[in-house]
Amino acid sequence: MFSDFPTLLGAGIVLLGIFLLDYIGLKVNFPNVILYILFGIALAGFLDHNSLLHFSSEVAIVLLFFLLGIEFNTRRLGGIAKKIWSSGLLDVALSLGVSMLIAFGFGMDWFTSFLIGGITYATSSSITAKLLDDKGRMANAETEYVLGILIFEDLIAPIIVAILIALSSGNTFSGLDLIILIGKIVGLALIAIVLGKTLFKRFETFLIKIDDEDFKIVLLVGIAMSFGGLALFLGLSEVLGAFLAGVMLAEIGKIERVEGTVTPIKNLMLPTFFVYFGTTIDLGEGIPMPVLLTVLVIWSIIAKVLVGIVGGRLYGLTKRVALRAGLSICARGEFSVVIAAVAVGSIKVFAGIYIVISAFVGMVLFSYAPKITRKIYGKPAKKKKDLKVPT
Repeated sequence: MFSDFPTLLGAGIVLLGIFLLDYIGLKVNFPNVILYILFGIALAGFLDHNSLLHFSSEVAIVLLFFLLGIEFNTRRLGGIAKKIWSSGLLDVALSLGVSMLIAFGFGMDWFTSFLIGGITYATSSSITAKLLDDKGRMANAETEYVLGILIFEDLIAPIIVAILIALSSGNTFSGLDLIILIGKIVGLALIAIVLGKTLFKRFETFLIKIDDEDFKIVLLVGIAMSFGGLALFLGLSEVLGAFLAGVMLAEIGKIERVEGTVTPIKNLMLPTFFVYFGTTIDLGEGIPMPVLLTVLVIWSIIAKVLVGIVGGRLYGLTKRVALRAGLSICARGEFSVVIAAVAVGSIKVFAGIYIVISAFVGMVLFSYAPKITRKIYGKPAKKKKDLKVPT
């Protein structure tokens, strides 16, 4: 019945549905990412082979990581690495490493275990940033640490995707293959840095001379997609290529010119990525591996809380603030979806269910983090003001 469903009609239904979900999410203060995935699952029988939706989702994820890379010039990357590296590596060990071992203990092969570890690794930047703003916690003591962890994960996630893409090719993966893969990643990064320091150093001046905004869109989107395509040609991930394209342009003076041009296109297309991911999830056979799912949801929460408590103390936070930070970074979202897109069959269904559950639980923990902290440590002591007695 649905084999002849027009591609254009499907795209129109998706866009209207996205508008409705955005409106609902705004009214009930609920993250749109979860709604988009659920919408995609509901439309799976209609649009699972919609080529326009698939292409839109590919462009969307390229632009997302392109704009993410724009935020990090080489100087800022170095500064972040010096300050957050110990807490960031702890996050990798607990959220990715231990989750990977848990999956392996449940009988998964090493590739599937690494894939599941990648899915459980990264906190959702979009959900966390939105909640920080909505709950009025941007000026809190833990916010700098939370944002630092998010940035560190933003840097690691493209590398994880690149490795998974290489491993998923189906060929045997030896130590030499790993060295070649790392060489490709380093080589592509060096190309981006060199071009950023030379060819694109005066790119801002060139952009100012272009009066027509449409030409700017074509140029900037073309750069992002070309570098993403180059990464695919090298057997890497388009996500990594797009991120490095952003790093390349981050060397210009005012990145706002690039962000202002590309962000509206990204905002239009990004919801289609989550909807398309939802259409690839088939719940016809129920929830796969429910015991492993339960264990991973519980562990992923514990892992992030430990990253807050232990990593926050390493960063210099108090016990109270460190706990609040840990409870605020439990939600998974867009990066888990990107990594889960590599999966197939029951593992993709497993990943989709995990993401929806962990995103919802993470939102709840974020909202109750201050109350939980006060319950454990009591109300913070008020600072006494030094009053001078007049003489």
